[in-house]
Amino acid sequence: MLATVFSPNRNKRSLLVALVYAILLSLALWGAWEVRFDFQVPADLAQVRLISLVPFVLLKVALLVIFRQFSSMLTYFGLPDLIRVSWALLISAMLAFAWWLLCRNDPELIYILPRSVLLMDFVLSLGVVCGSRLALRIYRERITLHSTMGPHKSRRRIAILGAGDVGASLASECINRPARGLVPVVFLDDDDDKRGVLVHGIPVGGRIDEVESLRARFEFDHVIIAMPTATEKRLREVIKLMTEKGLGVEIVPSVDDLLSGRAKVTRLRAVEVEDLLGRDPVQLDTIGITQMVRDRVVLVTGAGGSIGSELCRQIANGNPSRLILVEQSEPALFVIEQELIARGMGAIIQPVMADILDRPRIAQILARYKPALIFHAAAHKHVHLMERQPAEALKNNALGTLLLAEEAVAHGVETFLAISTDKAINPTSVMGASKRLAELMLQGLHISGQAGKTRFMAVRFGNVLGSSGSVVPIFKQQIAAGGPVTVTHPDVTRYFMTIPEAVGLVLQTALLGDGGEIFVLDMGSPVKIADLARQMIELSGLVPDTDIEIKFVGLKPGEKLYEELQHSTESHKPTTHPRIQRFVAEGLNPELIRGEMLQLQGQLNSMDINEVKLAVQKLLPEYTPYLD
Repeated sequence: MLATVFSPNRNKRSLLVALVYAILLSLALWGAWEVRFDFQVPADLAQVRLISLVPFVLLKVALLVIFRQFSSMLTYFGLPDLIRVSWALLISAMLAFAWWLLCRNDPELIYILPRSVLLMDFVLSLGVVCGSRLALRIYRERITLHSTMGPHKSRRRIAILGAGDVGASLASECINRPARGLVPVVFLDDDDDKRGVLVHGIPVGGRIDEVESLRARFEFDHVIIAMPTATEKRLREVIKLMTEKGLGVEIVPSVDDLLSGRAKVTRLRAVEVEDLLGRDPVQLDTIGITQMVRDRVVLVTGAGGSIGSELCRQIANGNPSRLILVEQSEPALFVIEQELIARGMGAIIQPVMADILDRPRIAQILARYKPALIFHAAAHKHVHLMERQPAEALKNNALGTLLLAEEAVAHGVETFLAISTDKAINPTSVMGASKRLAELMLQGLHISGQAGKTRFMAVRFGNVLGSSGSVVPIFKQQIAAGGPVTVTHPDVTRYFMTIPEAVGLVLQTALLGDGGEIFVLDMGSPVKIADLARQMIELSGLVPDTDIEIKFVGLKPGEKLYEELQHSTESHKPTTHPRIQRFVAEGLNPELIRGEMLQLQGQLNSMDINEVKLAVQKLLPEYTPYLD
């Protein structure tokens, strides 16, 4: 470090900065004399002017050193530097004025500056120092950076939707950094009071729904949505309007990302299908969730998966004393571990490689870390893949859940919450059936009284946007490859949620349950997969069935046309949260199913695919298997 401080390069740079400041401040003081005497300085004051240069310039340079302007890069100049320069020059002017007050009546001290020169010198010094710094910044941003950005970017004329603080910041960045290739030409804003005003020299042309006429007037073909506080409904309306007009659309980050510092207004992103399918933000009991996990040991299985990793992120924000990340996949575990370390959470996380079917290993983990809460997200979830290996689905999803639950009881875990699926209701896939069996076995532990102090709960929800194996990333790949986009059936529908929304509600359910319940998240209205495909093609700037073909390939084994929300044997009970429903099973004997599953466990590896599915059907009469 000392070598850095006293390095020759640094000393040379400091001398150069001192020389630049000395020249600028000398010119300012010399100019102050000239302005004060209308460019005719009296001969008897010429010597005073010349001699006063040295002490007064040295004083101002010394103040700039104290205010750390020698450690600042001259080409970087912002509001903090402006404030420091102003204070340095103001204090030097005040000291000079104090010297004038002390010496004005002493005829021997003739080398004092007139008050008007002191005032003019402060104004000119501030102007030349700040002006030169600002000029160097403009040179760096608009010329130097532009020439070093590599190949020349074409200049795009853009409209900014939203003339608020975020839109203004975006416009300022585009103007100051022309190398980005974005030229804002107009704002569109629904606030009529802003119509006609200028923001950074850019006019607010009119309302967003006037985009067609404004486009012809200002000649833009691309818009950037800078409305991070807009409701999801309004955002969908705006995106739909822009895409229908054939405009390219990008969007600034969410307000949460902007406020937390995770993103800047210039980190634009393409509009995603999540922006169209999302709903208004879910109101969560964040205080209650934080209190639930704070200073406690929390364990998440499947920590590297889509749901498991988001569980880890949100739980870590609640400051648990320890967060145990249990994962079978080494690459997935490494990714979430590095992410949490980068977010400053390395001290509380503990990554653990383990298979939930390995009872001794699970028992060792629970005995060592003593978690108070377990969120069980580990599962085989791909419907079509599990149809061809039903034994693995049963072992991992059903028997693995039972094994983990029994060990949780043995080690005094307070809350055990398992992630289930809407495919568990009247299942037609072995994946859905295995999840339904897991639900019933957890209820069996509760009903039989074997749960001890452990609260067992399950949470069902539908497809998660952007998760591994979901239709959204598959459609993106197919569109990028030029199509076709494959949809199973014109009428197939699914429920969708975003990953953060689903996980937030999962954590909320952990506050609501007493034990033995199945919670279902409100997923809004089902979405036609064919409509989803069309929207994604349009967001890519292409025309469905013209640029990209939509091809219907038929339902795969185990798939349904639509998913259901409630089993016929379950009764609905309200919760205190409007987006969470509670279902309690009646008329079933989950404990009996648990016993039969344990008997079946030893035979799974010797049974063929159809035998496994028929054995599951005996346990679950509502299961309709696809048989080869």
